[in-house]
Amino acid sequence: MKEYINSIKSYHFGAEESCPHLLLAAGVHGNEYEPVLAALQLISEMPQLLRRGSVTIVPVVNVTAYEAGIRYGTDGLDLARICPGISTGSPSERNAFQISELIKKANYLIDMHTGGMAHDIYPMAGFMLHRDSDILNRQRQMALAYNFPVIWGTDPFPNGRTLSVARDLGIPSIYLEYGGGSGIRNQVVKSYVNGFINVLKLLNMADGPCELQSVEERYWVEDSRPDSGYFQGKMPSPSAGIFVSAVSPGMHIKKGEQFGRIIDPITRTSQDIKADMDGLVLSVRVNVRVAKGDALGSILPILSPGKVII
Repeated sequence: MKEYINSIKSYHFGAEESCPHLLLAAGVHGNEYEPVLAALQLISEMPQLLRRGSVTIVPVVNVTAYEAGIRYGTDGLDLARICPGISTGSPSERNAFQISELIKKANYLIDMHTGGMAHDIYPMAGFMLHRDSDILNRQRQMALAYNFPVIWGTDPFPNGRTLSVARDLGIPSIYLEYGGGSGIRNQVVKSYVNGFINVLKLLNMADGPCELQSVEERYWVEDSRPDSGYFQGKMPSPSAGIFVSAVSPGMHIKKGEQFGRIIDPITRTSQDIKADMDGLVLSVRVNVRVAKGDALGSILPILSPGKVII
Protein backbone atom coordinates (compact mmCIF):
# COMPACT_ATOMS: atom_id res chain seq x y z
CA MET A 1 0.00 0.00 0.00
CA LYS A 2 1.28 3.46 -0.90
CA GLU A 3 2.39 5.42 2.13
CA TYR A 4 0.90 8.83 2.90
CA ILE A 5 1.26 11.35 5.67
CA ASN A 6 -1.10 10.26 8.48
CA SER A 7 -1.25 6.68 7.19
CA ILE A 8 -2.79 4.16 9.53
CA LYS A 9 -0.51 1.65 11.23
CA SER A 10 -1.50 -2.00 11.26
CA TYR A 11 -0.01 -4.91 13.18
CA HIS A 12 -0.16 -8.37 11.59
CA PHE A 13 0.21 -11.73 13.33
CA GLY A 14 0.47 -15.14 11.66
CA ALA A 15 1.53 -16.01 8.15
CA GLU A 16 0.52 -13.37 5.59
CA GLU A 17 -1.83 -15.62 3.61
CA SER A 18 -2.95 -17.78 6.53
CA CYS A 19 -6.72 -18.25 6.91
CA PRO A 20 -8.94 -17.36 8.56
CA HIS A 21 -7.80 -13.75 8.63
CA LEU A 22 -9.49 -11.59 11.28
CA LEU A 23 -9.23 -7.78 11.15
CA LEU A 24 -9.76 -5.73 14.32
CA ALA A 25 -10.23 -1.95 14.01
CA ALA A 26 -10.33 0.83 16.60
CA GLY A 27 -10.17 4.60 16.46
CA VAL A 28 -12.53 5.15 13.54
CA HIS A 29 -13.65 8.08 15.70
CA GLY A 30 -10.81 9.97 17.33
CA ASN A 31 -12.26 10.41 20.82
CA GLU A 32 -13.23 6.79 21.55
CA TYR A 33 -10.32 5.65 23.66
CA GLU A 34 -11.15 2.30 25.30
CA PRO A 35 -11.15 0.48 21.92
CA VAL A 36 -7.68 1.91 21.24
CA LEU A 37 -6.42 0.63 24.60
CA ALA A 38 -8.01 -2.79 23.98
CA ALA A 39 -6.31 -2.96 20.58
CA LEU A 40 -2.93 -2.12 22.12
CA GLN A 41 -3.34 -4.79 24.80
CA LEU A 42 -4.27 -7.38 22.17
CA ILE A 43 -1.24 -6.43 20.08
CA SER A 44 0.98 -7.31 23.04
CA GLU A 45 -0.87 -10.56 23.78
CA MET A 46 -1.40 -11.84 20.24
CA PRO A 47 1.94 -13.68 19.85
CA GLN A 48 0.99 -15.92 22.78
CA LEU A 49 -2.70 -16.28 21.85
CA LEU A 50 -2.79 -16.97 18.12
CA ARG A 51 -2.56 -20.64 17.17
CA ARG A 52 -4.11 -20.71 13.71
CA GLY A 53 -4.89 -18.23 10.96
CA SER A 54 -3.86 -14.58 11.07
CA VAL A 55 -4.90 -11.38 12.80
CA THR A 56 -4.45 -7.75 11.78
CA ILE A 57 -5.03 -5.04 14.38
CA VAL A 58 -5.39 -1.31 13.65
CA PRO A 59 -5.43 0.70 16.90
CA VAL A 60 -6.12 4.09 15.26
CA VAL A 61 -7.99 4.25 11.95
CA ASN A 62 -8.64 8.01 11.67
CA VAL A 63 -5.24 9.43 12.52
CA THR A 64 -6.00 13.17 12.46
CA ALA A 65 -9.19 12.68 14.48
CA TYR A 66 -7.21 10.93 17.22
CA GLU A 67 -4.40 13.51 17.12
CA ALA A 68 -6.95 16.32 17.53
CA GLY A 69 -8.95 14.43 20.19
CA ILE A 70 -12.20 14.83 18.25
CA ARG A 71 -14.77 12.53 16.69
CA TYR A 72 -14.12 13.50 13.06
CA GLY A 73 -10.89 14.06 11.16
CA THR A 74 -9.40 17.54 10.89
CA ASP A 75 -10.98 17.69 7.42
CA GLY A 76 -14.38 17.57 9.16
CA LEU A 77 -15.26 14.14 7.76
CA ASP A 78 -16.76 11.21 9.66
CA LEU A 79 -14.73 8.21 8.56
CA ALA A 80 -17.71 5.98 9.39
CA ARG A 81 -19.61 7.63 6.51
CA ILE A 82 -17.00 7.83 3.73
CA CYS A 83 -15.68 4.29 3.22
CA PRO A 84 -14.22 2.97 0.92
CA GLY A 85 -12.53 6.37 0.80
CA ILE A 86 -10.20 7.89 -1.80
CA SER A 87 -6.53 6.99 -2.07
CA THR A 88 -5.47 10.56 -2.89
CA GLY A 89 -8.17 12.44 -0.97
CA SER A 90 -8.21 14.32 2.32
CA PRO A 91 -6.69 12.71 5.43
CA SER A 92 -9.93 10.97 6.49
CA GLU A 93 -10.60 9.84 2.93
CA ARG A 94 -7.11 8.34 2.72
CA ASN A 95 -7.52 6.56 6.04
CA ALA A 96 -10.92 5.25 4.90
CA PHE A 97 -9.27 3.94 1.74
CA GLN A 98 -6.49 2.30 3.75
CA ILE A 99 -8.80 0.48 6.18
CA SER A 100 -11.00 -0.59 3.25
CA GLU A 101 -7.97 -2.12 1.54
CA LEU A 102 -7.25 -4.08 4.73
CA ILE A 103 -10.87 -5.26 4.87
CA LYS A 104 -10.48 -6.66 1.33
CA LYS A 105 -7.71 -8.95 2.61
CA ALA A 106 -9.70 -10.21 5.62
CA ASN A 107 -12.19 -13.02 6.17
CA TYR A 108 -13.79 -11.40 9.24
CA LEU A 109 -14.04 -7.85 10.59
CA ILE A 110 -14.64 -6.42 14.07
CA ASP A 111 -14.94 -2.65 14.51
CA MET A 112 -14.82 -1.33 18.11
CA HIS A 113 -16.55 1.87 19.25
CA THR A 114 -17.87 3.75 22.29
CA GLY A 115 -20.32 6.61 22.58
CA GLY A 116 -17.41 9.05 22.43
CA MET A 117 -17.88 12.21 24.45
CA ALA A 118 -21.59 12.43 23.64
CA HIS A 119 -23.29 9.20 24.75
CA ASP A 120 -23.05 6.39 27.29
CA ILE A 121 -24.07 3.12 25.63
CA TYR A 122 -25.19 -0.15 27.20
CA PRO A 123 -22.84 -3.00 26.12
CA MET A 124 -23.90 -4.03 22.63
CA ALA A 125 -22.63 -6.16 19.76
CA GLY A 126 -24.25 -5.24 16.46
CA PHE A 127 -24.23 -6.14 12.80
CA MET A 128 -25.89 -5.25 9.53
CA LEU A 129 -28.55 -7.72 8.54
CA HIS A 130 -27.42 -9.63 5.44
CA ARG A 131 -29.30 -11.38 2.64
CA ASP A 132 -26.80 -14.25 2.70
CA SER A 133 -27.99 -16.51 5.53
CA ASP A 134 -24.54 -18.04 6.07
CA ILE A 135 -22.89 -14.63 6.50
CA LEU A 136 -25.74 -13.46 8.74
CA ASN A 137 -25.44 -16.52 10.99
CA ARG A 138 -21.66 -16.10 11.28
CA GLN A 139 -22.20 -12.46 12.28
CA ARG A 140 -24.71 -13.56 14.90
CA GLN A 141 -22.21 -16.04 16.34
CA MET A 142 -19.43 -13.43 16.44
CA ALA A 143 -21.75 -11.00 18.21
CA LEU A 144 -22.84 -13.64 20.70
CA ALA A 145 -19.20 -14.48 21.48
CA TYR A 146 -18.72 -11.06 23.10
CA ASN A 147 -21.24 -12.05 25.78
CA PHE A 148 -22.72 -8.54 25.88
CA PRO A 149 -26.30 -8.14 27.12
CA VAL A 150 -27.52 -6.61 23.82
CA ILE A 151 -27.39 -8.09 20.31
CA TRP A 152 -28.62 -5.69 17.63
CA GLY A 153 -29.05 -6.48 13.96
CA THR A 154 -29.97 -3.41 11.91
CA ASP A 155 -30.77 -1.99 8.49
CA PRO A 156 -28.61 -3.74 5.84
CA PHE A 157 -28.44 -0.84 3.37
CA PRO A 158 -26.36 2.07 4.81
CA ASN A 159 -23.16 2.84 2.93
CA GLY A 160 -19.90 4.51 3.87
CA ARG A 161 -19.17 2.25 6.85
CA THR A 162 -16.42 -0.28 7.41
CA LEU A 163 -19.26 -2.80 7.77
CA SER A 164 -20.77 -1.81 4.42
CA VAL A 165 -17.41 -2.43 2.74
CA ALA A 166 -17.36 -5.87 4.38
CA ARG A 167 -21.01 -6.44 3.44
CA ASP A 168 -20.32 -5.78 -0.23
CA LEU A 169 -17.35 -8.15 -0.15
CA GLY A 170 -19.29 -10.94 1.60
CA ILE A 171 -17.15 -10.69 4.75
CA PRO A 172 -18.90 -11.36 8.10
CA SER A 173 -18.51 -8.30 10.30
CA ILE A 174 -19.71 -6.87 13.59
CA TYR A 175 -19.33 -3.63 15.50
CA LEU A 176 -19.22 -3.01 19.23
CA GLU A 177 -20.59 -0.13 21.30
CA TYR A 178 -19.99 0.22 25.04
CA GLY A 179 -19.68 3.20 27.36
CA GLY A 180 -18.67 6.74 26.49
CA GLY A 181 -18.11 10.08 28.17
CA SER A 182 -14.95 11.44 29.77
CA GLY A 183 -12.42 9.28 31.59
CA ILE A 184 -11.42 5.68 30.94
CA ARG A 185 -13.76 2.81 31.80
CA ASN A 186 -11.45 -0.14 32.47
CA GLN A 187 -14.36 -2.57 32.26
CA VAL A 188 -14.89 -1.61 28.61
CA VAL A 189 -11.25 -2.36 27.79
CA LYS A 190 -11.41 -5.67 29.64
CA SER A 191 -14.67 -6.69 27.97
CA TYR A 192 -13.36 -5.86 24.50
CA VAL A 193 -10.17 -7.85 25.08
CA ASN A 194 -11.98 -10.87 26.54
CA GLY A 195 -14.61 -10.79 23.80
CA PHE A 196 -12.01 -10.75 21.03
CA ILE A 197 -10.20 -13.71 22.58
CA ASN A 198 -13.54 -15.54 22.72
CA VAL A 199 -14.06 -14.84 19.00
CA LEU A 200 -10.59 -16.29 18.31
CA LYS A 201 -11.73 -19.43 20.11
CA LEU A 202 -15.02 -19.44 18.19
CA LEU A 203 -13.03 -19.44 14.93
CA ASN A 204 -10.58 -22.07 16.26
CA MET A 205 -7.77 -19.53 16.08
CA ALA A 206 -6.88 -19.80 19.78
CA ASP A 207 -6.78 -22.66 22.27
CA GLY A 208 -9.75 -23.41 24.50
CA PRO A 209 -13.52 -23.53 24.13
CA CYS A 210 -15.58 -20.50 23.19
CA GLU A 211 -17.60 -19.59 26.29
CA LEU A 212 -21.12 -18.39 25.49
CA GLN A 213 -23.70 -17.01 27.87
CA SER A 214 -27.23 -18.22 27.39
CA VAL A 215 -29.02 -16.70 24.41
CA GLU A 216 -32.15 -16.50 26.57
CA GLU A 217 -30.37 -13.99 28.80
CA ARG A 218 -29.69 -11.49 25.98
CA TYR A 219 -31.74 -8.61 24.67
CA TRP A 220 -31.68 -9.53 20.98
CA VAL A 221 -33.37 -7.28 18.42
CA GLU A 222 -33.20 -7.55 14.63
CA ASP A 223 -34.73 -4.47 13.00
CA SER A 224 -34.54 -4.08 9.21
CA ARG A 225 -36.28 -0.69 9.09
CA PRO A 226 -34.32 2.13 7.39
CA ASP A 227 -31.79 3.84 9.69
CA SER A 228 -32.70 1.50 12.56
CA GLY A 229 -29.09 1.58 13.79
CA TYR A 230 -28.52 5.33 13.43
CA PHE A 231 -27.78 6.57 16.98
CA GLN A 232 -27.48 10.21 15.96
CA GLY A 233 -31.08 10.26 14.76
CA LYS A 234 -32.68 8.94 17.95
CA MET A 235 -34.79 11.14 20.26
CA PRO A 236 -33.78 14.54 18.81
CA SER A 237 -33.80 17.36 21.34
CA PRO A 238 -36.75 19.72 20.80
CA SER A 239 -34.72 22.72 21.95
CA ALA A 240 -31.29 23.91 23.02
CA GLY A 241 -30.22 23.91 26.65
CA ILE A 242 -28.85 21.66 29.38
CA PHE A 243 -29.98 18.04 29.30
CA VAL A 244 -30.64 16.44 32.69
CA SER A 245 -31.16 12.70 32.28
CA ALA A 246 -33.67 10.77 34.38
CA VAL A 247 -32.49 7.35 33.18
CA SER A 248 -29.34 5.33 32.66
CA PRO A 249 -28.35 2.68 30.10
CA GLY A 250 -29.85 -0.73 30.81
CA MET A 251 -33.01 0.56 32.51
CA HIS A 252 -36.49 -0.43 31.36
CA ILE A 253 -38.86 2.37 30.45
CA LYS A 254 -42.42 2.72 29.19
CA LYS A 255 -43.68 5.13 26.54
CA GLY A 256 -44.54 8.47 28.12
CA GLU A 257 -42.31 8.01 31.18
CA GLN A 258 -39.72 10.63 32.03
CA PHE A 259 -36.48 10.25 30.04
CA GLY A 260 -35.02 13.59 31.09
CA ARG A 261 -35.44 17.35 30.94
CA ILE A 262 -34.06 20.25 28.88
CA ILE A 263 -33.34 23.38 30.92
CA ASP A 264 -32.78 26.75 29.22
CA PRO A 265 -30.83 28.96 31.66
CA ILE A 266 -31.39 32.07 29.54
CA THR A 267 -35.20 31.91 29.52
CA ARG A 268 -35.37 29.97 32.80
CA THR A 269 -37.74 27.49 31.19
CA SER A 270 -37.64 23.71 31.05
CA GLN A 271 -39.13 21.00 28.89
CA ASP A 272 -39.76 17.39 29.88
CA ILE A 273 -38.49 14.65 27.58
CA LYS A 274 -40.71 11.58 27.52
CA ALA A 275 -39.85 8.09 26.28
CA ASP A 276 -41.12 7.60 22.75
CA MET A 277 -41.59 3.83 23.13
CA ASP A 278 -41.52 0.95 25.59
CA GLY A 279 -38.15 -0.75 25.87
CA LEU A 280 -34.60 -0.96 27.14
CA VAL A 281 -32.60 2.26 27.45
CA LEU A 282 -29.70 1.60 25.09
CA SER A 283 -27.94 4.95 25.23
CA VAL A 284 -28.12 8.26 27.10
CA ARG A 285 -26.54 11.57 26.21
CA VAL A 286 -23.77 12.53 28.63
CA ASN A 287 -22.56 15.68 26.86
CA VAL A 288 -25.22 17.71 28.61
CA ARG A 289 -25.09 20.94 26.58
CA VAL A 290 -27.39 20.27 23.64
CA ALA A 291 -28.49 22.05 20.51
CA LYS A 292 -31.90 21.58 18.97
CA GLY A 293 -31.93 18.27 17.12
CA ASP A 294 -29.10 16.60 19.09
CA ALA A 295 -29.80 12.96 19.94
CA LEU A 296 -30.69 12.58 23.63
CA GLY A 297 -30.56 8.78 23.74
CA SER A 298 -32.07 5.65 22.30
CA ILE A 299 -34.49 2.96 23.35
CA LEU A 300 -34.36 -0.63 22.10
CA PRO A 301 -37.90 -1.98 21.58
CA ILE A 302 -37.61 -4.91 23.99
CA LEU A 303 -38.56 -5.19 27.68
CA SER A 304 -37.34 -8.65 28.63
CA PRO A 305 -34.52 -10.96 27.50
CA GLY A 306 -35.25 -12.86 24.33
CA LYS A 307 -35.28 -12.25 20.60
CA VAL A 308 -37.48 -9.76 18.73
CA ILE A 309 -37.73 -9.48 14.94
CA ILE A 310 -39.09 -6.20 13.57
